Amino acid sequence: MVSTFIIALREGLEAALIVGILRAYLTKSNRLHLRGALWTGVAAAVALSLGLGAILTFTSHQLAPRSEAAFAGVISIFAVVLVTAMVFWMKRTARSLGRDLQGKVDNAVGLGVFAVAATAFFAVAREGLETALFLYTNFQTVRTSQAPTVGLILGLGAAVSLGAMMYRKSITFNIGKFFQITGIALIVVAAGVLSHGIGDLQSIGWLPGFSSTAWNLESQLSSDSLMASLLAGTIGFSTLTTWLQIGFWATYVTATIFAYVTPISNLSQKVSSGATGR
Repeated sequence: MVSTFIIALREGLEAALIVGILRAYLTKSNRLHLRGALWTGVAAAVALSLGLGAILTFTSHQLAPRSEAAFAGVISIFAVVLVTAMVFWMKRTARSLGRDLQGKVDNAVGLGVFAVAATAFFAVAREGLETALFLYTNFQTVRTSQAPTVGLILGLGAAVSLGAMMYRKSITFNIGKFFQITGIALIVVAAGVLSHGIGDLQSIGWLPGFSSTAWNLESQLSSDSLMASLLAGTIGFSTLTTWLQIGFWATYVTATIFAYVTPISNLSQKVSSGATGR
């Protein structure tokens, strides 16, 4: 529940901010007649995201156990790569996001209503598809649908409410700090998804070390228990964990959070110094 709430809140608020920026710019530039195209693009993006989630769920349920494990493992790793890239993309472009979207609207207006709808579609679809993919892998990690579904609904509801209040200027808060904190939280959740994906690929022999377990607590703690589900959804804890899973989890968390909290200018200087040294 906690992990799906974080995912839905973070990604939902990103999408809400994008829609708010686009809607506010259309109003400010006296292009109210294009708001219908904006909402058409947003609705299409939401429908596509829901469709992807349904396809992933249906496909996994139709596969044999071994194929399902392979499918879940590959999708989990792909989701982690995608989410990590998007977290760093938002860090890099957050300050210029408004200007970039406004520029795209100006370019689209000259091409007609469909171009405006397409601009809104692609801006929101990026967030929606990422969310659908990451939520699917997170549901696979937790192995239950009740608590994560509640977290998903609460997170999306909170994101929409916050986005609406910010658009109306009913509230103000440090959006940069919010994205920094939730970005770190997403990285931790992604580490759990990565660990789970590694475990899936180990279970079918695609990766070695399945018998080299760091711990096996299945006799002491049921994987369906509330505690196990909570730990699985937040930090990726599993009652049966291999050393390879721990290695990937620790390496990803350490390296990614370090890179994320380090200012971009500092990282550029380090890369430049390393290249000069060689």
